[in-house]
Amino acid sequence: MPTAYRVYVIELSRKVFTEDRKFREANPQFNGVQQCLYVGMTSKTPQERFKQHKTGYRNAKGHDLSAAIVKKYGLYLRPSLYQDIGPMSREEALAVEKGLTLELRGKGYAVWSN
Repeated sequence: MPTAYRVYVIELSRKVFTEDRKFREANPQFNGVQQCLYVGMTSKTPQERFKQHKTGYRNAKGHDLSAAIVKKYGLYLRPSLYQDIGPMSREEALAVEKGLTLELRGKGYAVWSN
């Protein structure tokens, strides 16, 4: 049975917008009304993945698999923004991650994804 992937959303501290140039440049539409978010995908539960981001998870080869932006600015999961998205293949999750990022930016959020 293939691995199931899930898309998740993490709220980031607003400091990310003022302190991170790349984040700011990726979100010229942001007007400061909505929140700053990170959209990711995982084969773990969103809760497990959030914990990995915050603790600096490294794989067996020693590569840091946590997103630096989440490690530094991540506050908490935002299940209301992803709870209706079910498990899917890796390829589907990549497409949904990109689509959700664009959808949330369209609603005025500042969003980062890989």
